[in-house]
Amino acid sequence: MIYMKADFEPWWLFDGWEENVLSRQSFHDLSGAESCLNELIMKFRKRYQHERMQKQCFYAFWSEDEKQFCEGCDDDLQIFHGIFLLHDGKPIE
Repeated sequence: MIYMKADFEPWWLFDGWEENVLSRQSFHDLSGAESCLNELIMKFRKRYQHERMQKQCFYAFWSEDEKQFCEGCDDDLQIFHGIFLLHDGKPIE
């Protein structure tokens, strides 16, 4: 399971996305991974105002007040908390 924090939603997986990973967890079986994922989803639903799921496997959570200034674009960028499961390096539903 991957938890990342970035100024883009997790489903984009832009080059270098791994640099935004805050934690990785490994599991022996899919049911353990899904259980942990569901617990984290419930926790994030309580913490963040907004949620969106994309491609049946990527979850993004955010609050309007969590932004970061981008000097290159001279604007505030929304910060997203993304979670998803990987198996053999590929996102799984």
